[in-house]
Amino acid sequence: MPLCAGIVGLPNVGKSTLFNAVTQSRKAMAANYRFCTIEPNQGVVTVPDERLDVLAKFSNTQKIVPSTFEFVDIAGLVKGASQGEGLGNQFLGHIREVDAIVQVVRCFENTDIEHVMDSIDPIRDIEVINTELLLADLESIEKRRTRQQKIAKSGDQKAKAEIELIDKLEPHLSAGKLAVTLDVTPEEKAIMKQLFLLTAKPVLFACNVAEEDLAHPDQNPWVTKVKAYVAAHHDTSAVVVSAEIESELVTLEPDEREAYLADLGVKESGASTLIREAYHLLGLRTYLTTGEKETRAWTIHAGDKAPAAAGVIHSDFEKSFICAETVAYEDLIAAGSYARARELGKVRTEGKEYIVQDGDVMDFKTFL
Repeated sequence: MPLCAGIVGLPNVGKSTLFNAVTQSRKAMAANYRFCTIEPNQGVVTVPDERLDVLAKFSNTQKIVPSTFEFVDIAGLVKGASQGEGLGNQFLGHIREVDAIVQVVRCFENTDIEHVMDSIDPIRDIEVINTELLLADLESIEKRRTRQQKIAKSGDQKAKAEIELIDKLEPHLSAGKLAVTLDVTPEEKAIMKQLFLLTAKPVLFACNVAEEDLAHPDQNPWVTKVKAYVAAHHDTSAVVVSAEIESELVTLEPDEREAYLADLGVKESGASTLIREAYHLLGLRTYLTTGEKETRAWTIHAGDKAPAAAGVIHSDFEKSFICAETVAYEDLIAAGSYARARELGKVRTEGKEYIVQDGDVMDFKTFL
């Protein structure tokens, strides 16, 4: 199954509006009342990549194919969700099915849009969501411990190892720390995957700001607080986006979008940054192929070796892999042509053990 990122947050923080914008769809209902989203909405997201346009011109390409992945819009969580408040158990189950979390926090005032907590405080909102995820995980590992203790009595080493990890996890979670921040060994990390913990998922925060704040987000005190809090407690990043602006951009042609953003004093859509950050959060990377017929971005996992990358094009390519002619995107463009890149020694022949890097421009040689 393809990896996906789930958009979560309290009701009325702009999740569904943002989902519609990044997926360029109208799948999710966006309305000014709680729980207007019940069932999760799924949509395919195109990953913005300026390298494709440059390579297309370089190769006189007829067609461009970008990378894609999936986003899921999950209904708003509320305080008490872990005890079933606001259909909480159902919504927590939806979060369990995604691979990474994009937590949207409201960093704007608007008296026309109610806030479930009756005031704007993004740090409090983050802690409400995290608390519910933590409580759900604590309940989950307690049930798991009871089950594994029975199995461990027979001498099962896997069960014993899992109990040891749970004993390490429980005080960490009880202290309000997410499982993803726990220092674990590679072996413990593998065991943790089997626990399917909500707080073990990588998290990205999206600060949803008003239109007038997008050009100068650091002047928004809530954004400043969120960035500091996230850096201190989550070891991750926060991006700034305006769901209101993104919903407008979806209706415009590309040249109109550029003009609109320029008028706002913004170089790039916040959604573009969010998509790229979520893509990398999922551990996804891109290599490129280019020719007269097509310039394409291919999605791989960080750490994939050349044969696995070839297999993304066709499974037979992985089995019949011989080598890969590889050049870094920056080196190819700087050289101006493949011939010049070869003269400069920038085009390399890589074998089966080569770990593909983001932005590699590749041509695979196979037995086929």
